Amino acid sequence: MRRRIAVVGSGPAGLTFARVLHRYGHPVAILERDPAPDARPPGGTLDLHRGLGQLALDKAGLLTEFQTLSRPEGQAMRILDTDGTVLRDWQPNPDEQANPEIDRGQLRDLLLGSLDVQWGRSVTRVVPGTRDGVLVHFADGRQEAFDLVVGADGAWSRVRPALTSVAPHYTGVTSIETSLDDVDTGHPDLARLIGDGSMAVYGVNRSLVAQRNSGGHVKVYARFRAPLDWHTNLDLADVEAVRTSLLALFDGWAAPVLDLLRHGTAFVHRPLYVLPVDHTWTHVGGVTLLGDAAHLMPPLGAGANLAMLEGAELAESIATAGPGDLDDAVRAFEEQMWSRAARWAKITTAGLERLVSPDPAEALAVFDQVQPS
Repeated sequence: MRRRIAVVGSGPAGLTFARVLHRYGHPVAILERDPAPDARPPGGTLDLHRGLGQLALDKAGLLTEFQTLSRPEGQAMRILDTDGTVLRDWQPNPDEQANPEIDRGQLRDLLLGSLDVQWGRSVTRVVPGTRDGVLVHFADGRQEAFDLVVGADGAWSRVRPALTSVAPHYTGVTSIETSLDDVDTGHPDLARLIGDGSMAVYGVNRSLVAQRNSGGHVKVYARFRAPLDWHTNLDLADVEAVRTSLLALFDGWAAPVLDLLRHGTAFVHRPLYVLPVDHTWTHVGGVTLLGDAAHLMPPLGAGANLAMLEGAELAESIATAGPGDLDDAVRAFEEQMWSRAARWAKITTAGLERLVSPDPAEALAVFDQVQPS
């Protein structure tokens, strides 16, 4: 009997899982709450690590296409002091493929391919252990049963409560995102300041990071330590009010650096949440989690990579499991995922503490530890 498998969420984890399963000839229902692939902005750029995200794409048969789309030059990293002095300026070799960048939208389209996503299917809850299997409830009142439901639905997963009552908690660090379009033509001075990849400036308990995407698009992230309700008297929908507030927060920094905020087109508030670094759950037959749904961690380059590799590995485990071995395959996958995710959660949690720190020298030390000399 063919297994009825569903994955909730069409992000990198869910799509990688589905692509690898389809490569083995196993159909999977992809349940996505968004009404269409372009319903929301896809987000910024991702660096896919050779042993993580790139390995997942290899398992999905997409590595060559990724290499065509990716931007190895995007691995460049420049660090400035708050007065504009260049402290570090690392440039990758032309053939460097350790962590090439790709826009999230391009990665989504690459993974989507010809997959049949069920758009507009908003899951409200998942109930395991019913007579028909795992019951998925939808916002429109419908229900559907599966043998396995994989939650790849992000930080505020609707699948996670079927396994654990643990919820994400605030890190104490808030991120405000803005964007610059056509930077090479419209803002050539900023284009030169940023370079080919990323530029970061670290101050006391705050930072500004600018990252190139393709097509002259730049994402800018202002991060700072603050209470969750720091914006009580600020209208976050008022672009100029947010801009004024951020410029005051970063007052005294070099004018060219502050131009990243002065020319931002809109601002998106993203307080940073995480799950506990050692987050696990008691195994429940028919339900499991991938990526942020399983191990939400600070956004320091590991999350999407881990999520994609987990999706590929779980798909391979399911595809090669015997007729009665599905539950054992999922259980073994979870044990492996928990161990690896805990290591990365500790690394990224410590990294966030040092990158948004009372001592900006801590951030520079992190860079020196991870970049080639």
